[in-house]
Amino acid sequence: MSSPVVFPYKSFLSVDKALKMPVYQQITNQFTSLIRNGTLKSGQKILSSRALSEILGVHRKTVIMALDELLAQGWLETKQGSGTFVAKNLPEIRPQKLKESENVSIKKAGFCIEPKPILQREVIKASDKLHLDDGFPDPRLAPLLDLSRAYRSNLIHGNSYVKLGYGDTKGSLWLRQELAKYLNESRGLKITSDNILIVRGTMMAMYLLTTAFIKKSDNVILSEKTWSSAKINFQHAGANILTIPTDENGIMVDILEEICQKQTIRLIYITSHHDYPTTVTLKADRRIKLLNLAKKYRFIVFEDDYDYDFHYQSKPLLPLASADDAGVVLYSGSFTKSISPAFRVGYLVAPEEVIEHLSYFRRIIDRQGDLMLENAIAELLQEGIIQKHLRKSLRAYRERRDFFCELLSHKLRNEVSFQIPEGGMAIWGKFDKSIDLVKTAENALKNGLYFSNGIQHNLPDSIINSTRLGFASSTVEELEKCIALLKKSIITN
Repeated sequence: MSSPVVFPYKSFLSVDKALKMPVYQQITNQFTSLIRNGTLKSGQKILSSRALSEILGVHRKTVIMALDELLAQGWLETKQGSGTFVAKNLPEIRPQKLKESENVSIKKAGFCIEPKPILQREVIKASDKLHLDDGFPDPRLAPLLDLSRAYRSNLIHGNSYVKLGYGDTKGSLWLRQELAKYLNESRGLKITSDNILIVRGTMMAMYLLTTAFIKKSDNVILSEKTWSSAKINFQHAGANILTIPTDENGIMVDILEEICQKQTIRLIYITSHHDYPTTVTLKADRRIKLLNLAKKYRFIVFEDDYDYDFHYQSKPLLPLASADDAGVVLYSGSFTKSISPAFRVGYLVAPEEVIEHLSYFRRIIDRQGDLMLENAIAELLQEGIIQKHLRKSLRAYRERRDFFCELLSHKLRNEVSFQIPEGGMAIWGKFDKSIDLVKTAENALKNGLYFSNGIQHNLPDSIINSTRLGFASSTVEELEKCIALLKKSIITN
């Protein structure tokens, strides 16, 4: 057994009283590291607490605390009358010398990982570059001061045990009550708080939906050009994906009827108000027929109403959910488009039985959301602040849409064709076939402009050379710069 005097404690142990970490914890961590890397061997005797306190220049009680912690964790053991030793039952550790240039970060897992190619895609991140994004709101318009005030108020006032403890898995009751009022008034729904599940966003609502209701090989209907995140969710669930085309009046419901006559359909995913990605609105006659088909063939209609509040042609059409008397529509929305993507608060509206069922699944992936944020938003809804913000944003986004479309028509009339969208935060830009959209997007990024290359919108058998160009998150001055950079960046085949 090695003598404790031989071990150079002064070379391996040190404390820094300026650190926030307690001194005893520093000593504990350093001893643990020395044992892990094999510097201190199994069975090696440790200096007494008195000797260690003299070497480290700390109070003996501090050293005793550290040794007690190491004993409790099983790194050390004591022998009556003999002292303290590195535990003998630890596995043998053979230290390995690392090259100076070698990164000590572990990159490879020590177990098998089955790759999921459908989940591997680019993550869109905010940057300080100019952007024509997917259709995001401008957070500079958001009522951030009101939101921070409401958040602080909910954080410090009221019963802290209740407000800061576990809540209802369905979400804040206050927010569900205020949302029920708001959605009944603005969307023509007929719901109560029991018809609402608060989620982190539409993505979470869709994941819960697929987990709870979609089995392997179930037939799910999507439009030919659809939101890739929706498609991936259904693919991950093992669904059989069927697609139907979209024209200037929305999805072609007659084709859906033909499919229903031949196959059992479990669900259709639809963005009825502003089709994603093309922005067209599903017309009234097709809405009626879709609901009748869902009622007749008993399939789920998942209505993703991602930007209902931003419609520029008089009063928008009410959502499908407002006319659903058969309990077939699951209606989803969020504050991502109303306030900012950073605020992950959304909602799912459905029959009470569905909400109760989905709340069980929500509990096993996310016990509850941010109760403080949910209550803060409830307060702003109750005070009418969010409603006022939406009216203000609507005016700003309409101005930006009109300016952007005029710029496109004037500056890029031969390169990009489009229809002025009735609502939403983006236009569906169809680039001339002579333009290499992928290389153009890469070139634009080098020049300081981000926009999507549109690859995710291509059909299996054709390149449609189109993409969404978001205008809402940029001022008119920024949009002018964006168009100039886009024109400068175009690369032809």
